[in-house]
Amino acid sequence: MNTKKIAILGGGESGVGTAILAKQKGYEVLVSDFGKIKETYKKVLTDFDIVWEESGHSEASILEATVVMKSPGIPETAPIVKTIVAHGIPVISEIEFAAKYTDAMLIGITGSNGKTTTTSLLGYILEQAKENVGVAGNIGDSFAKMVAQQSKDIYVLEISSFQLDGVVDFAPHIAIITNITPDHLDRYQYEFDNYIASKFRIAMNQTPDDYLIYDADDPVITDWLEKHPVKSKLMPFSMHQKFEQGAYIEDNKIHIHTDNNHFTMTIQKLALKGQHNTKNAMAASTVANLLNIRKATIRESLEGFQGVEHRLEQVLKIGNVRYINDSKATNVNATFYALDSMTSPTVWIVGGVDKGNDYRDLYPLINEKVKAIICLGVDNAKLMSHFGNMVDIIVETQSMTEAVKIAYKVAEKGDNVLLSPACASFDLFENYEDRGRQFKNAVRNL
Repeated sequence: MNTKKIAILGGGESGVGTAILAKQKGYEVLVSDFGKIKETYKKVLTDFDIVWEESGHSEASILEATVVMKSPGIPETAPIVKTIVAHGIPVISEIEFAAKYTDAMLIGITGSNGKTTTTSLLGYILEQAKENVGVAGNIGDSFAKMVAQQSKDIYVLEISSFQLDGVVDFAPHIAIITNITPDHLDRYQYEFDNYIASKFRIAMNQTPDDYLIYDADDPVITDWLEKHPVKSKLMPFSMHQKFEQGAYIEDNKIHIHTDNNHFTMTIQKLALKGQHNTKNAMAASTVANLLNIRKATIRESLEGFQGVEHRLEQVLKIGNVRYINDSKATNVNATFYALDSMTSPTVWIVGGVDKGNDYRDLYPLINEKVKAIICLGVDNAKLMSHFGNMVDIIVETQSMTEAVKIAYKVAEKGDNVLLSPACASFDLFENYEDRGRQFKNAVRNL
């Protein structure tokens, strides 16, 4: 018998999840990581009797595979990936692999910002509605592992552009694109169009029976749709325009029309504040409306949802200074939202691995809201040159503890201290979660 063989690059959450599902489906599995695999994941792989290797790839074994699953963090330009492609072996993402093994309804959510909040909020609404739902993807749990170990009727999947790059047949019944702003351009040859095209892969296999929910106020999305029409039914949402089908604002209320279903809710009652969160709420409740969830359940969920860790998370108030953890802001646009929502003078902690950022959009907000800047990164030269003349106090630091101590000294009663880095975290931290937790610990230790 001819055994199907899968090689999995990367022994993290998506790699190990894919390995479990592949093993269950009769594949011969090899998990190969160029770096070290965490002990917790090694134990899982060993328990499932899955072959793994770390600190390098054994090329000959990998090239025997019939298919390769590449973890989203590994770029297409990695030598091993180039070699695999040159040998004509298909390279796919976990989302693509796992989707083949479930008949559940798939809801896919992508976008430069807001996708985690929208995914979590939609998951919360469906849980409150007692639906049998799994929330997975780029957020927390592995989709493949869920498909292997649980039987869900609906999956709400947060999907990054890197995961979409590896899809072939994946077609969610409902897709959401929250917004598209320049991000990760280092992975897309510094061509914004490449990144936009990547996001729109979420809709490429949709049919006229499927739905695409998108921000109609985002010119990047609307321009792209005009030039590259999709087959799915369009469900726009907007703060400024009205639609017969979609979501809009009128008289300080959210209005949603889907087919013959009409939902309204007062914006004031939303638990999450700020215009960007109103949009996240519109996107999530459009889905809930399409699925005929009870209106009372949608309202109660939107009133009760507490938000996402590391996204404008209120940590503590010390000496009447508010400390806010927005470590999840790994690009300029996310930090724009954060600064825009500040209502008092702000000490801003910024920096990390710059992904080709253009900081000019932040200038007006910095002039209006920011009193001091603390640069937290291995290389702060670009930040210093951009912001050096804009504030009276700008400091360089290479540790979170030091950054928080300086912020504590600089901040006065009524101020905010905001960690909103606008950059990736990999220079000083494991990931944005590690960065956020270090911030919270440093604040608690003041």
